This record gives sequence, structure tokens and C-alpha cells, in this order.
Amino acid sequence: MASKSSTSYDFTDAVVVITGAAAGIGHKTAELFAKAGATLALMDRSGSVTEVASSFGARHGGWVADVSNAQSVTTAANEILARFGHVDVLVNNAGIGPLAPAENFPVETWDKTISVNLTGPFLVARAFASNMIARKSGRIINLASQAAVIGIEGHLAYCASKAGIIGMTNCMALEWGPQGVTVNAISPTVVETELGLSGWAGETGVRARAAIPTRRFAKPAEIASAILYLASTDAAMINGSNVMIDGGYTIT
Repeated sequence: MASKSSTSYDFTDAVVVITGAAAGIGHKTAELFAKAGATLALMDRSGSVTEVASSFGARHGGWVADVSNAQSVTTAANEILARFGHVDVLVNNAGIGPLAPAENFPVETWDKTISVNLTGPFLVARAFASNMIARKSGRIINLASQAAVIGIEGHLAYCASKAGIIGMTNCMALEWGPQGVTVNAISPTVVETELGLSGWAGETGVRARAAIPTRRFAKPAEIASAILYLASTDAAMINGSNVMIDGGYTIT
């Protein structure tokens, strides 16, 4: 695993899998890992993921995959392991956030949200865990949200799915920690991605920023930097944690 020098992390010998890597936090995380020397195996439902991977260099790979589909995940994972031989770091980043009032939240929207946001990370983590456990080494970072620990109007399924991520992370950390694999979660506030800003535009965004003690949303690089830290040897004793990156919102 990587350790930190005075200026940056060195992931030269690491293979890093990132889901939802074609845009937003996933893309920024891929960028930082690539700069730190990692070999990237990027997964996304968008076909652009192959172009994103190649933009970082020829040794990286991109896989079009639906994390909510067990066969799609298995196929991508098998191809990744066949190509690279092992995986050192998994970043479960893929997610969706459709909104609706709780009293008439559509069942199909609930099912899709849980499938992508909770079942997806389970399927991907399970797909790579055996390889990590066999090597007695691995880092899994699951993207949760401040919505995992607070209620947000209109976010019924999203809040439920992200709370599930915390529980799943705890169980994986308990079972896999003794075998050299740490599992942690990161819970951001609204992040300044295209998706995040579209959902929190106008007066809604103004009010949301005003409620955060730091008076702003998070930047993708701030989340990505925390992911790199949790993937490094510097964080070897951090296991089963939920790292809040919310500007203090959840303490108010």
C-alpha cells in the first residue's frame, strides 16, 4: 500500500478500482490516484468511462458496468482481475439521488435507489474482497453521505440507502479487518459536481450553504483527497469509520 511523502502519496504499485468514475467525485478521485502513480480500473454505466480511463494513460482501463446488476459486476470484476492480477483499493462511489415526497414516493424509484446505492457497493465489494483477503491487504472506501445520519426533505430513499452504507461498512470492517482489509465510509455534504449543483441550485442552494458552518459546499478534490488518505498506509489503523466532510453541518 502507499505511504505519504512530504508532498504527495505514492500509489505506484497499487491497482485502484473506482465506480462511478466517469464524472464528479469519481473522476476527480481517478485523477488524483493517477497523479499518484496508481493503475486505474474504472467502472461506470456510461460508455465514456473507457475514454476517461485512456485519458490518464494507456495502462489504465475502463469498464461499462451496472453496479446494481450482479452479473454485470461479476463480469467486470473478473476482467479486471484477469488483466491486473490483483486489486489494492476499491472506491465505491457510484450512486443516484432521485427525489420525491415520502408519502407518495414511487416504489420503483425506491427500488432503483436502493439497488444502485446500497446493493451496488455490496456487490462490488464482494466481487473484490476474496482477492484482497487472499493477499492479506486491501482498502475499501464506501461513499455514504451526511444524509446517512440526518433527514433531508425529499431524500427518503437516498437517506435510507446511505444509512445502509454505514451499517454495511461496519460489518465488512469487523469481518475483514482481521484479514488485512480495512473498510471505511466517507460522508460528504453537497459537493460541487454537476449533479450536486443541479439539485441545489438557486435559493435552495443559498439556504443550504447558509446552514453549513463553513458557509459553502464541498469541492470534489476535498472528497478525493480524503479517499486517498484512507487508501494509504497512514490510515492503516482507521477501520469501520465514517468520515464526515460536511463543514460541520451535522453538528448544528
